[in-house]
Amino acid sequence: EVQLQASGGGLVQPGGPVRLSCAASGFTFSNYAMSWIRQAPGKGPEWVSGINTVGSRTTSADSVKGRFTVSRDNAKNTVSLQVNSLKPEDTAVYYCAADYTVTGAVHTTSAHYEYWGQGTLVTVSS
Repeated sequence: EVQLQASGGGLVQPGGPVRLSCAASGFTFSNYAMSWIRQAPGKGPEWVSGINTVGSRTTSADSVKGRFTVSRDNAKNTVSLQVNSLKPEDTAVYYCAADYTVTGAVHTTSAHYEYWGQGTLVTVSS
């Protein structure tokens, strides 16, 4: 059974940091590019950051570049998202998602991702 278990969300003050983690099981983690995709209240999914299969290349949406850093540990089957300088508009449910790839490409559209976790809510508010 494929599982992606995200954790680390909660109530965070504007300007603060948060670190999200995702533990994967039930599939060959190292064959999948991993991304974080968020969904704000009343909006559609928004891809924010992704990392290739070996962790050598990361990419982020322009809206979060410089504040969001994605990393992975293939030995532990985990992917993380470090978020700094949080803004109220970062409030969303954050999902980790997996995309099987033989090219190593990181897709920036949520439709490419086969497996999704249950999400973790980040609320940015004072």
